[in-house]
Amino acid sequence: MAKTQEKVSFKVKRQDCPDSKSYSQDFEVPYEQGMNVISLLMATRQYPETSKGEATEPVSFECACLEEVCGSCTMVINGKVQQACTALVDNLPQPISIEPMSKFPVQRDLVVDRSNMFEALKTVKAWVQVDGIYDLGEGPRVMPSLQEENYTLSRCMTCGCCLEACPQWTNENGFIGPQAISQAVLFNSHPNGESTKSDRTQALIDNGLNNCGNAQECVKACPKEIPLTDSIARANREATEFSITQLLRN
Repeated sequence: MAKTQEKVSFKVKRQDCPDSKSYSQDFEVPYEQGMNVISLLMATRQYPETSKGEATEPVSFECACLEEVCGSCTMVINGKVQQACTALVDNLPQPISIEPMSKFPVQRDLVVDRSNMFEALKTVKAWVQVDGIYDLGEGPRVMPSLQEENYTLSRCMTCGCCLEACPQWTNENGFIGPQAISQAVLFNSHPNGESTKSDRTQALIDNGLNNCGNAQECVKACPKEIPLTDSIARANREATEFSITQLLRN
């Protein structure tokens, strides 16, 4: 029989603004069948009070697709970084602990600034160069095996789970991180992206590619099961080949 009257208890690590100190608040909201963590956070708008009955502001958070595609609702739930939209209340021990990612600057409550991830994509030129808006004709043929391989890498949604889990990456150090490395590998392997492969490879070398400690926590945390360590290995192999070629040319 479905639960109807029970409450869900959870605690949220909050922060009013980027420069303020964090604090914790406990909440209790009515249980509904099929609730996810997003449902809990939305309920703080309907019930803007703590479990002690004290009035408070609704929790600030980000979400969009609610189907694990956009990556915007990444947070740390019961100590594990994951997507709040697919974190079901029925599968989580209570009280549920909800915190923002620790590797990114907090803007407010569970909202963090992930701009470093997008800047990293710019650094490695994670796009395909286009000569113009005119008809470029038929594109190059891509073997099905490469299509399948690239599709797996293309599922990255820039959510930040891999960077949160990576012991080598911080928001300030020189390691560009598994997400950007994997995207560089994706575009390097595409026929339309090979023209700027050397630029991407040099960017990876300049931004700490060899700083990966092979902890493999990124693979465990990735909600899309992207083989990030395989991408890092490929990137290191390509960087070695590129460096030897450059050395011989000089």
